[in-house]
Amino acid sequence: MQTPPPDEKSGEEDTHPDQVVLRSHVEVDLIGESGASEHLTFTIVPDREADFSAGLLAQSTPMAQAVLGQRAGSVVPYRAGDIVEARIVRVAPSTHPPGADAAADRRATIQKAISKSQLADAVRFALTVDQKWGDTDPEAMESNWE
Repeated sequence: MQTPPPDEKSGEEDTHPDQVVLRSHVEVDLIGESGASEHLTFTIVPDREADFSAGLLAQSTPMAQAVLGQRAGSVVPYRAGDIVEARIVRVAPSTHPPGADAAADRRATIQKAISKSQLADAVRFALTVDQKWGDTDPEAMESNWE
């Protein structure tokens, strides 16, 4: 079996360590019309894992689309407000584990907040009842709350 010459594709996409691909950790400088720049760091992830507040940028976003396939050092057109281009400063492998589901994490966080809110309501009610009839222990409610 012959190995194809280096300039031919063998069915696998050739990528370089400094090329932006899915799950790359990317640092860019956003360049404005005035020449001012703003530094931005993110990891490109599948849409279902996106959580920009945690630095996880969905692959379908305009920024991700602008830099995917590009290499560190490239300057790509990118329009957003007064931003006109993005300079890719650094590309590294992601430290975000594949398959981490940000949507599930958000649901769990929301459910925890709802439960905490319901506990606060129950404690307030218990304190109101305690004032009128007595024998209500809000601290016991908190320790037994799910």
